[in-house]
Amino acid sequence: MPVIDMSTIKPVGEFGSKAWGEACVECAIKMLEAANLPSSINWAFSEDYTHPPARLMEGGRMHAGYYLMVKNGVVSGGDGILEEARSIPGFHAKLPWASICNQSAALYGREGGMQRSAEEQVLFDAIEAYVGRENPLGLEINKEAKPSLMLDPVGPWPPEVGRAVGEGGEEGNGLHNIAATLQTDSPEYADLPVSDLRVPIFADMTDAQKAEFVRICGIHM
Repeated sequence: MPVIDMSTIKPVGEFGSKAWGEACVECAIKMLEAANLPSSINWAFSEDYTHPPARLMEGGRMHAGYYLMVKNGVVSGGDGILEEARSIPGFHAKLPWASICNQSAALYGREGGMQRSAEEQVLFDAIEAYVGRENPLGLEINKEAKPSLMLDPVGPWPPEVGRAVGEGGEEGNGLHNIAATLQTDSPEYADLPVSDLRVPIFADMTDAQKAEFVRICGIHM
C-alpha cells in the first residue's frame, strides 16, 4: 500500500509557491524514509523555476522551487534551492516557471508522462520559431555545449529512490500525482488553449496570448 493516502491530499498553493513546495517535500520525505534507504545512497533532486510571478516570492524568497537530498541514506529537503543539495549528482532542473506550470497539475502515469513531454517539445519548438532564435527559454548550457533544463552534476535515480517516489504511479499515486493534486490553478492560464494534459497549445493562441506567454516565460523579444 502506498505511503501517502491520496484521499488526504488537497490543493495548498500554486506551482512553485512556498506552501506547495513544502507540501511536496513533506510527502516525498515520508515516502523516502519509509523505504529505509541504504546509507550508501548519496543523491539529490532540485527544481528551480525561473521568472516566477512576483506573488510567489513573498517573504524574501530567492528561488521558486524545492529540493530533496539523500546524504548517506539520510533524507532531507525544503523550500528553495540548497547549494549542498545541488552539488550532489542527481536530478537538477532549471527552467522558466510558465513553461511547465499548468501541465504540472495533470494526473498521469508513464504513458501520460511521455505524452506530456512530446507536447511540451511541440510548445518549445513553437516558441523558438516565434521568437526566431535558439534557446529562447534561456536554458543553461551543459557540458556537451547544448541547452538543457538539466543541470550538472547529473546522476542516475537510485532504484530504491525511484521505487519509493513512483509507487502507485500507474494507479494515480506517486510523487508526481501527489504534487499535481497539491497544486492550485494559476490565473495566467485561465483563457489559454491547452491540451488534455494541460500543456499550452501555442499554435492556437491569439497574437496577444502568444506575446504574453512569451513574456511570462521571461523571454525578451
